[in-house]
Amino acid sequence: MIGSILGGFMSWSRLQGSTNDDWGDRLNHLWTVSLLALFAIVVTTTQYVGDPIHCWAPAEFPGHYVEYVKSYCWISNTYYISMNNIIPTDITARSDAEITYYQWTPLILLFMAFLFKFPNIIWRLLSSVSGVNLERVVDLAEQTQLGSPEDRQKTIEHIAFYMDRWLETYREYKMNYVVRMRQKMTKVCCLMCSKRDGTFLVGFYVCVKVLYAVNVIGQFFLLNAFMSNQFSVYGYEVLEMVRNKVPWKESVRFPRVTLCDFEIRQLQNIQRFTVQCVLPVNLFNEKIFIFLWFWLVFISIVTCGNLLFWIYRTIFRQSRVNYIAKYFKSSEDIFTREDKKLVHRFTTDYLRDDGLFVLRLVSKNSTDLVLVDLVKELWHLYKNKNGRKAGSSALNNTNKDTLDKDDISKDPSKQPLKP
Repeated sequence: MIGSILGGFMSWSRLQGSTNDDWGDRLNHLWTVSLLALFAIVVTTTQYVGDPIHCWAPAEFPGHYVEYVKSYCWISNTYYISMNNIIPTDITARSDAEITYYQWTPLILLFMAFLFKFPNIIWRLLSSVSGVNLERVVDLAEQTQLGSPEDRQKTIEHIAFYMDRWLETYREYKMNYVVRMRQKMTKVCCLMCSKRDGTFLVGFYVCVKVLYAVNVIGQFFLLNAFMSNQFSVYGYEVLEMVRNKVPWKESVRFPRVTLCDFEIRQLQNIQRFTVQCVLPVNLFNEKIFIFLWFWLVFISIVTCGNLLFWIYRTIFRQSRVNYIAKYFKSSEDIFTREDKKLVHRFTTDYLRDDGLFVLRLVSKNSTDLVLVDLVKELWHLYKNKNGRKAGSSALNNTNKDTLDKDDISKDPSKQPLKP
């Protein structure tokens, strides 16, 4: 029943989500969530299909007493005292050694999966505020690899036209002191997230990546609080045991043999019993959380490195120009020195941070060949617009010169003085 519910809620298409992100994000919200969901199913099956606990009861207990002891000790918390130590008589000392997590392991694993998925949910819900349908653009770019050359060209032209309208729509056309100051601030810090300055998408995306990094580091603190046994150093202890070739002993964090206290009231008499119990579920918990420790360390390194890489791309503007320039190396559209200068303006003034961000996503989710064709189409659109503007400016200057000559011919007083 639980497996069917989880299967319906976490179908692969729903879990995978959109493709408008990079591999670092998918490592968090797709593969890590899948692993945690799988572990939750394994632990849940172990708890509810078999017997999660077995208790050694006194010989005078009949069968239904034994079932009562098992149920009571599973619902309440058992505690761990090593076989080499004497069981303390103080009840408070026993309470300090209680193990309180094993009943809630499936729920904590699902909660961890939700935390890993949460940044992706935020990204999918709010990325459309930028005015561009990222998922649709990426899907169309990916489909160009399967169609005929004619369909491929039409699709790329359609994407370029759509991006051109988006880039021209969200642009600042009124310049004043406030606008100029805001533009200077967005050049220094893209986290200003301004659509008209072309920094909304990339700024919001960096914020989402910060959420991924905070989440994966916070998972260690969450497991420390959940298990109450310094989970953050668990992997170091395992490595130390392997390095020193120490025989694998029963873990203090995941003991398989524990103790349970319960009281039975008979009339006015209260009898207290202490029984020894076995937790087979901890055999799975131990291996699962060892793997999770190393997996979380790996995800932390990858996520933080990916975040720093995107911050570098955002801060250093020359890397943006170099990124676009490399797609023109095989192009024959760059003829003159003016064209090379125009490429710089094409990158910084036309595409800006958000346009470059969309192109990077297209490259990561399709191929560089698709991106080369898309950049060429955008370049043609941009160059035609600048050519028309230059032609219009030249025509205005020519008309002005003609009007000036006509005025001079009509009014001799306007003629220049001869020396």
